Amino acid sequence: MQHDTVIFDFGGVVTSSPFEAFNRLERARGLPKDFIRKVNALSPDDNAWARFERAEIDSAGFDAAFAEEAKALGHELRGEDVLGVLAGDIRPRMVHALDWLKRHGYHLGCITNNVPSGEGAGMERSSERAQAVSAVLARFDCVIESSKVGVRKPDPRIYQMMLAHFAKPATSCIYLDDLGINCKPAAELGMHAIKVEGEAQALDDLADALGIERGLF
Repeated sequence: MQHDTVIFDFGGVVTSSPFEAFNRLERARGLPKDFIRKVNALSPDDNAWARFERAEIDSAGFDAAFAEEAKALGHELRGEDVLGVLAGDIRPRMVHALDWLKRHGYHLGCITNNVPSGEGAGMERSSERAQAVSAVLARFDCVIESSKVGVRKPDPRIYQMMLAHFAKPATSCIYLDDLGINCKPAAELGMHAIKVEGEAQALDDLADALGIERGLF
């Protein structure tokens, strides 16, 4: 098989997009649509969010630093409020796809930009949800978390860590992410990158890349 390894982002791919939750929070607070993404787009390599995903600051530090960045853009919003809505809902079809891939001999990896907050890799706020996420993550052969390795996407080094774990060439890998900026380095390394716009689209594109019939997962 040309591609024998499938690497997933977690939030926005295996779970629903946090951007949807961000928009709900913005509506509730009377903030401009996509304001949170705008804050996170400023100085993307060294802003509060980037430093938190590399575990260079703790929750309290992020809470204050994000608030300062939001205030500089003219609005009041604490970092803790953003963390409260960060975790998405597990997508059942994605979990079914993981199980199908596992049964058919594919190697599975997960590269996630996350923060040292909440419970587990999914950054959940309840033990029950954290356990559900842990059960999904257990399906992967390797999970690389930015907050544990101190490197975050789109830094090519985090993708290379995954390749080193599997001892695989990039050309044998498919990579799925909901952010184009994170797909780009994967593609440049030689992976087949799929930008996830939605669950059905992603699974159809994955089936096409694997050369299998659509709808099998």
